Amino acid sequence: MDNSIENQIPIDLKNAMLAKDKVKLEALRAVKSVFLLEKTKEGSSGIISNELAQQLISKLHKQRMDAYKIYVEQKREDLASVEFSQAKVLEIYLPKQLNVDELTKELQKIIDSLGATSMSDIGKVMGKAMAMLKGKAEGSLISKIIKDLLR
Repeated sequence: MDNSIENQIPIDLKNAMLAKDKVKLEALRAVKSVFLLEKTKEGSSGIISNELAQQLISKLHKQRMDAYKIYVEQKREDLASVEFSQAKVLEIYLPKQLNVDELTKELQKIIDSLGATSMSDIGKVMGKAMAMLKGKAEGSLISKIIKDLLR
């Protein structure tokens, strides 16, 4: 049995259609569209690995959360709830995000392993952190915590 995200999306899409779940349907159609664009772009192998799928879905998730925040600021709760619900659907396909405490512990381990002591070491710490924690936390949060730890 192939449990790739690329193969799971059409199955979940069909189930959402049968359940008449409009929010899930819209979110999964967006994923399917992004996958199709990625597969057909020049230089593409035509295969969506789970890692690439998670990157693409993560980008969609971030877009939904950004839109959600804007709608909340504009007091458009109707649109905000749709974006938030779609973001929750997309989270199913993403790795579990580390909370701030877990992330701080991981980053402290990286800083200790590199012997970083000052802000001048931030580049090498960020490089290793982004490689190790890719998909498990947002880059902006990683950067903020590293800066706090190196100060």
